[in-house]
Amino acid sequence: MTTPTEQHYERLLAAHYTWMTGGDVSAAAEDQAELLRGLGVAPVPSGPSGSSPAVDLGSGPGAQTLALAALGFAPVVAVDTSQALLDELATAAKRFPDASIRPVRADIRTALPELTTPGETAAIVCMGDTLTHLPAKDDVPALLADAARALAPGGRLVVSYRDLTRPLEGTDRFLPVRDDADRILTCFLEYLDADTVRVHDLLHLRTPDGWTLHTGSYSKLRIAADWLADRCREAGLEVSHDGVGPRGMRVLVATRPA
Repeated sequence: MTTPTEQHYERLLAAHYTWMTGGDVSAAAEDQAELLRGLGVAPVPSGPSGSSPAVDLGSGPGAQTLALAALGFAPVVAVDTSQALLDELATAAKRFPDASIRPVRADIRTALPELTTPGETAAIVCMGDTLTHLPAKDDVPALLADAARALAPGGRLVVSYRDLTRPLEGTDRFLPVRDDADRILTCFLEYLDADTVRVHDLLHLRTPDGWTLHTGSYSKLRIAADWLADRCREAGLEVSHDGVGPRGMRVLVATRPA
């Protein structure tokens, strides 16, 4: 069963996702490789024949997947629920050897037990606000526990997300996302409770007959930095970095002890 967030992406956002995140996956991959390198994310021989497997949870069109492959991780399993975005990733991944990148359509809540061998994954990334898209807050510690089991000793988990715990008020709740001559994407936030915010997307598209408005909404989790760090430690991971990264996103790095 698809979640409301998955339905929203399939109906509205997937077709415009690469555009709304900058429009150039290769350039974004270079930026992500630099970020991951700066966080100490490097291949750790851990899989069969000394390989360094990695998993990108919520890969989208592949900025983090391509970054991991460029850093020397292989194979890199890219997990997303959107086939359209995975198809984009597969096209972008053609410059890598066939066995390096493996796009998989799956739910990130069940992907790690299904797609990894315990103790053999060198790196797991869950970036670009993917974590806040989980349906329930209880899904977060469950995912972290799966990551801890999948990681090899010394392997790293990298999470980036937007901290929505401090509510915006009034017109500050209206956020411009991106615009050009033919598309304008704006969203506004509705705070439902202590754990959830509703994101309403308004997409204006220029057509030969004028502008058309396309709307939709989905929920995001409100995850506090201290709460997430504590859940990582409860899963048996050591938090080595927790701070604000590019575009105001919170970035956390946790390592499975050697």
